[in-house]
Amino acid sequence: IIKRTTERKRTRPISYGMKGNFQTILIIGFIVAALLGILVFSGAIKIGNDTTQKGALGTVVLWGTVKTGIIATALDDFNRTNQSLILKYVQKDPETFDQDLLEALASGVGPDLFFLPDNLAFHYKNRIFPIPYESYSLASFKNNFAGAGEVFLTSKGILAFPIAIDPLVMYYNRSMLDANSIVYPPTSWDEFTELVPSLTKKDENKKIIKSATALGQFSNITNAKDIISTLFMQAGNPILSEEKGYFISTLGDSGRVDLGPILGFYTDFSNPLKESYSWNRSLPDSQDFFSADGLAFYFGYAGELKSLINKNPNLNFLPAPVPQIKNSNFKLTSARVTGVAVSSFSKNLNTAFIAASLLANSDFASKFANALNIAPARRDLLALKPTDAYFPIFYSSALYAKAWLDPSPEDTDDIFRGMVENVLSNKMTTYDAVKDASAKLNLLLVN
Repeated sequence: IIKRTTERKRTRPISYGMKGNFQTILIIGFIVAALLGILVFSGAIKIGNDTTQKGALGTVVLWGTVKTGIIATALDDFNRTNQSLILKYVQKDPETFDQDLLEALASGVGPDLFFLPDNLAFHYKNRIFPIPYESYSLASFKNNFAGAGEVFLTSKGILAFPIAIDPLVMYYNRSMLDANSIVYPPTSWDEFTELVPSLTKKDENKKIIKSATALGQFSNITNAKDIISTLFMQAGNPILSEEKGYFISTLGDSGRVDLGPILGFYTDFSNPLKESYSWNRSLPDSQDFFSADGLAFYFGYAGELKSLINKNPNLNFLPAPVPQIKNSNFKLTSARVTGVAVSSFSKNLNTAFIAASLLANSDFASKFANALNIAPARRDLLALKPTDAYFPIFYSSALYAKAWLDPSPEDTDDIFRGMVENVLSNKMTTYDAVKDASAKLNLLLVN
């Protein structure tokens, strides 16, 4: 069906029209950061493979939006283990994090470190001190962290040390599959589409009452952008690439596979004339429909497990890997990645570097991921497979997951929504819709 040739929380960046004192502090901060950078490049400040605490003194402040109570044990254990420094965690509201950070930098009291979600890495890249590869080698990074963590790699250095990976998986309703004599969930998209007609139930008026899957639309499909991104990346398109320090869209790259058929595969699930028709915009939100026992397959993140259980404790479901392109020589799913970044305005840069490296070590990373019910980013931890009903799938999926450097989650939501709706409304061919989305993404990357 697909031939390979090759919704997360929205946050809109606030206005940067701040003047006066903030601009002065900004300039001074960059000068200080640049001088410290010279020390790092020269080897006067060493980080990376040396995870000792030599030279780490004082208090470093870490900001994040994770609730303190959830990771309190991990933070306490970190401070007990690393007594030459003190790590102080400050929980911030996700809705005001950006504003709080700018105001703190303007007043000179910003954090030394902050937890960085991958979908905000592009937005914050100018407030991050990139860790140079001379101090933490690319080989060490790839050896220590799963591929999804590479979203933090740029030509200038490492934006953040990956800590946790939340992979996209396919939750399936066991009762619905059992009732239709389906022994195992599909592993390829070919198998997946073959099951759609038998699992989609309609009433006498052809109205869908139970569906195989929620694909083909955008507004009522949780994680729609990430599902489409997964299909594109499975086809060999990374969505973005960096050339000479600048990021560009690869969606419309003529040197790569035409993504039009891939987009068409997705939108066909919402086309009443297609055999794969199983979803339309009149149906409920996909996560709610799955929880209400109305959906056989739901594409969601590992981090959604607790919410799904709480919504319907009696729902008989399990996770499975996202289907792959048949006969592909690699596996791929999307992921949300959390890392720890060093602020370019830190007044204790050496200790901040060391603290960031220690936070990415096995002990804290394991406890952090477990507290959030997601997978760790470290390869050595992913090798230790759990034995429960859920986490073996989460761990294996995290190992081959990928992410892309989203320049603005809210704006790219609009771009992907437009791409889908232009096809569904017959305003554009799938080829033109992808080209249009690529052009809009490039405009976003330069603004």
